[in-house]
Amino acid sequence: MSKEKEKDKEQSNQNDNSAATDVIKELGLLTSGSSFKSDIQYINIIGSIEGHSVLPQDNKTTKYEHLIPELVAVEENPDIKGLLLILNTVGGDVEAGLALSELVSGISKPTVSLVIGGGHSIGIPLAVSSDYSFVAKSATMTLHPIRTSGTLITAEPTFEYMKKTQERVVDFIVEHSKAKKEDIEEKMNCTDNMANDVGTLLFGPEAVEMGIIDEIGSLSAALKKLRSMI
Repeated sequence: MSKEKEKDKEQSNQNDNSAATDVIKELGLLTSGSSFKSDIQYINIIGSIEGHSVLPQDNKTTKYEHLIPELVAVEENPDIKGLLLILNTVGGDVEAGLALSELVSGISKPTVSLVIGGGHSIGIPLAVSSDYSFVAKSATMTLHPIRTSGTLITAEPTFEYMKKTQERVVDFIVEHSKAKKEDIEEKMNCTDNMANDVGTLLFGPEAVEMGIIDEIGSLSAALKKLRSMI
């Protein structure tokens, strides 16, 4: 009987490890079910942020509906003491990005974000949504006006809605960083920084100088700061 129990327990552990491996592979998350134990939750936001519409299969995406329960777990799980948010994203769905940003900013436990590679477009509100933010020296961040795709009704209410949506993004960045609203809007509407686009490409030090990001640093610096906050 005891051998059967041991066999069942061993099988259960194998299933747990397999499930944890699947989660790491599919979502890039380290969870309490994996062999790696930590009181910090690590969440990656990579590629395009997928919202209400499914992106093509050849796009690397972060599905916001997958991250919502993980963010809730950070707040609810007493074993999790803090959150490290790692971003390398080209941006994506505005409402999905703002939804995730609001959730991160609403977490009562210490949160730190780290931008590596790039934190573009709606990735900027996500980067500033944490209590403290880092950007790698080699990373870049793009500020530009919001865009739309698909059918566009060229009526005044359409443009008014887009204007208000952009204000939502700008106001969130201003509220959660040291950047000034007029500076953000100036960079967003710049026409001489990028050859084929409107907006401004900021390198890591420029994002810090502007007040969007708190500090230049990488993984060890972000972890050290988070540990000190915990």
